[in-house]
Amino acid sequence: MILEIVSPEAKLFSAEVTSVTLPGVNGSFQILNNHAPIVSILGKGLVKIDAPSFKFSKEVASKFSKVNDHTYTLAIESGTIEMKDNKVIVLAD
Repeated sequence: MILEIVSPEAKLFSAEVTSVTLPGVNGSFQILNNHAPIVSILGKGLVKIDAPSFKFSKEVASKFSKVNDHTYTLAIESGTIEMKDNKVIVLAD
């Protein structure tokens, strides 16, 4: 599935991913390939991204923390998520 993470300043990430774990307002939840359509509000926490490979622009690389070769995290204050047609869009603050 495709994951896009956008902040008010810039597009932070856009790539094919295996899964994404998000900090929902009622607890964390995970989205996998072919997940049902969903729209949700996000709370403060970590967005955990699992992917076969990662490429970040120099401007945004410092916002991400490496967990291992296939996992990175991004701290957010709040946001929204939409999953539709195997594409996840995260609008993050």
